[in-house]
Amino acid sequence: MRYRYFIPMIVLVGIVALLAYTLNRGWSTQPEDDPTYVPSPLIGKTVPAFDLAVLATPPAEPPARFTQADLKGRPAVINFFASWCVACRDEHPFLMQLAHGDQVSIIGIDYKDTPQAARRLLGEHGDPYHLILEDPEGAMGLNWGVYGIPETYLVDAHGIVRYKQVGPMTPAAWRKHFQPLLEAAR
Repeated sequence: MRYRYFIPMIVLVGIVALLAYTLNRGWSTQPEDDPTYVPSPLIGKTVPAFDLAVLATPPAEPPARFTQADLKGRPAVINFFASWCVACRDEHPFLMQLAHGDQVSIIGIDYKDTPQAARRLLGEHGDPYHLILEDPEGAMGLNWGVYGIPETYLVDAHGIVRYKQVGPMTPAAWRKHFQPLLEAAR
């Protein structure tokens, strides 16, 4: 009679173990336990169409425009950021390092932000971007599948998305994912 309590306990322990396994590794699509990897339907495809105003300092009237066709010819790192984003400030020093290395063009997308706030942020912390585009309504971000910033994409010289980094760019993520893809493209 006392053993009847052990069967539900064994089943419960089994369910908890299975849940822990699947959450930790089991059915995960993440390569090598990489928590920054988020599958993107854009990988291997041409970048979605866009036509955005260039954030100029000082402001230009009318603002210059930049489209997906302008991406072709050289690999680029596309970084969605905003002045209100705390994690964007965390990655900013590393982006400044990358900008000084001149390994690749870094294009910033000022996501759901005001041009004034972006200029203020870049004036205080430096500007790592070769070019900044304004996406005040988040339309480009929506088309690219952005759901939380910062998010960074690697686009090859043919305008094909090669990688998506969710969260702040770090030296480890750069070395592990971006550098090998850039070297292979050369």
